Amino acid sequence: MAESSVPHALSQAQKKELAEIANKIVAPGKGILAADESTGTMGKRLSAINVENTEENRRLYRQLLFTADKSYAESISGVIFFHETLFQKADNGESFVDIVKGNGVVVGIKVDKGVVPLAGTRFNECTTQGLDGLAERCKEYKAAGADFAKWRCVLKISEHTPSTLAMVENANVLARYASICQQNGLVPIVEPEVLPDGEHDLERAQRVTEEVLSYTYRALVQHHVFLEGTLLKPNMSTAGHSCTRKYAPQDVAHATVRALSRTVPAAVPGITFLSGGQSEEDASLNLDAINKHQGRKPWALTFSYGRALQASVLKAWAGKAENVPAAQKEFLNRAKANGQAALGKYSGGVGGAATGQSLYIENHAY
Repeated sequence: MAESSVPHALSQAQKKELAEIANKIVAPGKGILAADESTGTMGKRLSAINVENTEENRRLYRQLLFTADKSYAESISGVIFFHETLFQKADNGESFVDIVKGNGVVVGIKVDKGVVPLAGTRFNECTTQGLDGLAERCKEYKAAGADFAKWRCVLKISEHTPSTLAMVENANVLARYASICQQNGLVPIVEPEVLPDGEHDLERAQRVTEEVLSYTYRALVQHHVFLEGTLLKPNMSTAGHSCTRKYAPQDVAHATVRALSRTVPAAVPGITFLSGGQSEEDASLNLDAINKHQGRKPWALTFSYGRALQASVLKAWAGKAENVPAAQKEFLNRAKANGQAALGKYSGGVGGAATGQSLYIENHAY
């Protein structure tokens, strides 16, 4: 089928812009800071350090991250914002968007409206809402300075899940979202997260991840999504949190790369892994092992971490102004560690206030 015969086909100029943005985000040794926690999720993070969940405290925390030494941009290529944060300003009156973009970092935005139950499933499966009005929101966010977007779907491993219905529904939702984003100049990050909850072993995690990704890419192709102007944000293939067998980073790397190689087209510029409740150090070590893994890997393999970049930062900050420099140092250290891991050059051992702490949250939703 000729490109011009596809209704609402992207122009060559649109494709060029999307591909350039996507490739900038996955430049060698760089990844994404996911600072898109919802108000409710930020409340949980702040509660853990005995800080009240107010708009001002959320602003102060994001300011801490965005005004860290500019050297963070050597490892961070993109920042995902939450709606509230996109329109906030620093103490000096400069918008967070301008601060981040001024460091050469690409601004992104969470555009989904959260996980909801999927009717017709027997085992509490989910889908994600937010397609209504999405085009208008994308136009608003593009005008406000965003160049990429994120939408998260969630699937669970159990004896009977994920069901075909859940995989098909979430794949189609992600494809609709991706198409709408591209029409409005935003690179869509496609995130079909297979949760780490459960007792399943590494082999089961790999098989389910393969199946979920195969449905996802079938839907993206059917919806004529321009793959060169997308990024994937998957889980690493890891055993369930309650699995009694422990696996080395090299085992995780082998399972993860094999799952991706069987399902993700080479046209996709990059894969930006979520941390999925791993500790800060485990997330870095596993990413490093993935990049060291021998074999054909046609995409950039990097990070899009939230908790695994921020746990030590939050703990060091504790809501106190005098702790901001120490907290920013934690952020710089963790960003550098993951930048090295994205090149397969992380040797481990970068300490922090919460480096080895498990960041697992059961049935994680935000």
